[in-house]
Amino acid sequence: MADERPSGAAPRDTADRLRADIDRGLTGDKVPVTDPAAAPLGTDDEAAGTPPTAAEVATARAGLGTPDPPQPSRGLRGSWVGLAFIIVLCIAAVAIVWLVV
Repeated sequence: MADERPSGAAPRDTADRLRADIDRGLTGDKVPVTDPAAAPLGTDDEAAGTPPTAAEVATARAGLGTPDPPQPSRGLRGSWVGLAFIIVLCIAAVAIVWLVV
């Protein structure tokens, strides 16, 4: 499909482009991971023959916010606490089974 915009013009903001930006984490409302969707953003409108205008997509984009700065890692402390909890649960389960049998 040929690009119908004049050379040097800004690309048209479409629902597909907005969905791609959301999936890449550029809008600040989720981590950069592709979401599988049965009906991706804009599909219903396009199927009805009324795709969103560039102004409507720009309005939706403006309501999303900006990306949050990366949060500091908790380090290994959280991992060790979770591992210790699982080990204690396993020991308790084995002790209960040993006492019952």
